[in-house]
Amino acid sequence: MKEIKLHGSFSGDVNTVEVGVDEAGRGALCGPVTVAACIMPHGFQHPLVKDSKLLNEKQRTDAREIVLANTLGYAVVHISPKEIDNTNILKATLRGMNESLRGVYPTHKFDLVLVDGDRFHGFSHGDDVIPYETIIGGDNKYSSIAAASILAKTSRDAMMKQLDTEVPGYLWNSNKGYGTAAHITAIKEIGPSIHHRETFISHFLTTTRELF
Repeated sequence: MKEIKLHGSFSGDVNTVEVGVDEAGRGALCGPVTVAACIMPHGFQHPLVKDSKLLNEKQRTDAREIVLANTLGYAVVHISPKEIDNTNILKATLRGMNESLRGVYPTHKFDLVLVDGDRFHGFSHGDDVIPYETIIGGDNKYSSIAAASILAKTSRDAMMKQLDTEVPGYLWNSNKGYGTAAHITAIKEIGPSIHHRETFISHFLTTTRELF
């Protein structure tokens, strides 16, 4: 695997506290969308702290421990399938971003928010309006976003594994709720569970008879 060296800081200013924000599960068919916000020390770098999608499960577990051992403050938020259905995935993700930031700011104030992607509506706390930057592919550019990526992914994966023991049959232990062929087949054969996102799977349940 090619080693990728991320930037330990966006601003380059040791006095600017940066918090990274990233999500996991946005495209899954079930389970929450999970958002994490994480502050890492200025200039922090580690070979395993990078985009979680570039790591295997063992590496992500190790990376999570590295992040937790070094973070200055973090929060992880799960937004439920029901809320995703009642609003939409973008609004649910944006709310998760703000909730995760609210979970960090009271005890670990930050000066700059770095968001993976290109959509964010800003963050304020009381009279404090915090500047932000949206960065496409930010989880592969800045350590704070990569750390948030790892916390979001590992937290959500753990939840999906637990749900798999409670509601077996959908293979969430392996697919983590994403739309694999086996998962889609299970939805069609068993029907949806309370953890599925109705707006994401309705087209799988539409029969020819219902169309005409």
